[in-house]
Amino acid sequence: MQTIYTIGTYIFSFLIKLASPFNAKARLLKNGRKEIWNQLQNLDQDSSIFWVHCASLGEFEQGRPIIEAIRAKHPDKKILLTFFSPSGYEVRKNYDMAHWVTYLPADTPQNARRFLNAVKPACALFIKYEFWPCFFKALHQRDIPIYSISSIFRENQLFFKWYGGWFRKALKAVSKFFVQDEESGRLLNKIGIKNYQVVGDTRFDRVATIVKKAAEVPAAATFAKEASLVIVAGSTWPPDEDLLIKYINEAPSSVKMIIAPHEVHQSHINQIEQKLNVPSLRYSNLREQIPNNTKVLIIDTIGLLSAIYRYGDIAYIGGGFGKGIHNTLEAATYGIPVIFGPKYGKFKEACDLIDCSGGFPIQNFKDLYSLIEKFRNDTVQKKRSGKAAGNYVNSMCGSTEIILKEILPPSSVVEI
Repeated sequence: MQTIYTIGTYIFSFLIKLASPFNAKARLLKNGRKEIWNQLQNLDQDSSIFWVHCASLGEFEQGRPIIEAIRAKHPDKKILLTFFSPSGYEVRKNYDMAHWVTYLPADTPQNARRFLNAVKPACALFIKYEFWPCFFKALHQRDIPIYSISSIFRENQLFFKWYGGWFRKALKAVSKFFVQDEESGRLLNKIGIKNYQVVGDTRFDRVATIVKKAAEVPAAATFAKEASLVIVAGSTWPPDEDLLIKYINEAPSSVKMIIAPHEVHQSHINQIEQKLNVPSLRYSNLREQIPNNTKVLIIDTIGLLSAIYRYGDIAYIGGGFGKGIHNTLEAATYGIPVIFGPKYGKFKEACDLIDCSGGFPIQNFKDLYSLIEKFRNDTVQKKRSGKAAGNYVNSMCGSTEIILKEILPPSSVVEI
């Protein structure tokens, strides 16, 4: 199986090279991997290096609370942050809480040995779904602790199939799993892995920090002030926008919408504006005043969404009519009901929000219309659902502290 896996890895790398002239993401990955070994020459070998690996941006948000807690409580440690995906690396390559940021080399025995010879990490932290057999084997052979952070398992994963023995062996190299839920622990226990602890998802700690640190967005506050209901639609895609725009085009004039699309390039913003039959304004075009008749504020820049949710009475999270919904927690933490499309099944927090009546899935425009109208006409129910969402987030905070007590020697932690 090792041979087959390694051949598959080389084939994938070769396909990336073939695709690079035609695909921007493949080109970034190919060029980024070429720079790995030069970047690693700049590591300070006299330091104790904590290696944190994330697949992309979502996993980074789960790893971020750990990184920042290590920097705060153990300032002598150095952080090496690696990404598999260009969509993570390109956005966070200048993240100032990590001392070095680079790509992860392809998972081959040779690369694993070369990487560890260069880095010599004190420990390795792999976030959520990141399980790389060759790196795990090489780390285990060198007695370097491996921690799986915010990991979550499902019964249909390869590890739990009758033919998944080689991949199960890779899991057994992990020093400890900090899993999100009891079901993940049960599945690990089923294959003889008992070194796990159910601690929840570190993203809850991250969103709690966001709320504490988020700056006001005066334009959004002014826009929302006179409305009877404000819908904040975050990380939307065209299928989401079609439903939302149909609603706002028909809604009473006192209902307003702030929409922050996932893609903010010019052509997409133009498409949104063309579909709207009501007055709208781009955030980038704001001057001193927002016209009184403006019904839709389009956030055509990045970095504001997590702060803007505070001005909403209801949140709509995009992605549920595509590959899967985006971050529901950033909205729920402000204590407002959260609505999303049907592709939410792989997201535990979305399922939990539904269970506590703080989250609401929709299948079509009829569902969206009925739900928003219900909240618009029943403020008691709206507040009750929002409170349930906020309470859920608050109740799940604290996993970062539990993990830190395990991976950092208590005697060397600086209390803050």
